[in-house]
Amino acid sequence: MPLNIISVEVLQKFYTDLKQNGRLTNRDIYGSGVSDRLVEGCHFRIRSALAEAVEERLIPRNPAEECKLPQSARREKQVLTREELQRFLTQAKEEGYYELVLLELATGLRRGEILALKWSDLNPKTGELRVERQVYRTGGKLTVAPPKTKTSARSLLVPKALLDILIEMRSRATSEWMFPSPVKPDSPLDPASVRKRIQTILDHAGCRKLRFHDLRHTFATLSLEAGMDVKTLSAIIGHNSVSTTLNVYTHVTDTMRAQAAAAIDKAITGSTALIPAPEPEKPSAPFQPYKGLRRKPGTGCITQVSQNCYEGKYTPRLPNGTRYIKTVYASSREECEAKLAALIAQVKPEIDKLKRELKEGMETSKTVTL
Repeated sequence: MPLNIISVEVLQKFYTDLKQNGRLTNRDIYGSGVSDRLVEGCHFRIRSALAEAVEERLIPRNPAEECKLPQSARREKQVLTREELQRFLTQAKEEGYYELVLLELATGLRRGEILALKWSDLNPKTGELRVERQVYRTGGKLTVAPPKTKTSARSLLVPKALLDILIEMRSRATSEWMFPSPVKPDSPLDPASVRKRIQTILDHAGCRKLRFHDLRHTFATLSLEAGMDVKTLSAIIGHNSVSTTLNVYTHVTDTMRAQAAAAIDKAITGSTALIPAPEPEKPSAPFQPYKGLRRKPGTGCITQVSQNCYEGKYTPRLPNGTRYIKTVYASSREECEAKLAALIAQVKPEIDKLKRELKEGMETSKTVTL
């Protein structure tokens, strides 16, 4: 659009349409709209571009300055209950993710921060853990970069019990990364892979479906409930300011204020009417971790993408080292198994042919070279 016809109304309509109907791919999985964060990112980029246009006197004013982004209800923070925590940790140990999950629940690191940790960041004598980088995927590749903000670069103290676990884990380590990729030990774990594995562990543990970031919320909520002051928590989780922490965890601080008011009332009047009686904990049945079944080679793998979406993937390796990737989607695990089996049966002859052609080509090239 020409700069001179971009108005506040035009931008407002664009942001609203983007929020409600802006997704171009995977609409059947995630819906037609996009996240608030993406809308904000578009707004900031447009505002910056139009500010430059004002400086160059191409337009008299910046219409983006007067825009209001579409408001949506703040997503309620999801946290694990204490019973869910026990099941989740038990299942994580069964599936080889115990140390990563335990460290996350004890520190509240962002996903990119915890995956970018190196053994050199941990002082085994003092328990100090330095957060100096983050890892994320961009352009199909993993990128290691400085932390999100200046306050994100910080030092934490690891609890003694967890420190002992990490020291024992370090004695078996063969990579500089604390949580290396099982395929490429010289590279950290892929954030997308970790997200999927966490969902699988939650599913096997019978827990609610949460994001990895909700483990960070669980740490923060438990810390506040245990009496940690907000300023200390803000420094630990790497927020820019205490106000950000207060805004994010209003539901917890409201409860804390009510408890403080009740305690003051008790001290002054001796009344205990405002102090809620603690609910007795119900004994939980012993949890047996899900063992699972190891899939036979050549049968692909299945991952639960969302509550009603399963992804089946078949990725055989060709003689030249590349992966031949095929995927299917279904609304249930059983349907996905059937679709994946049909897909494998359909593409196997094609893959076998490719393998033969590549092998013959490689042998011919070797003969010519000799």
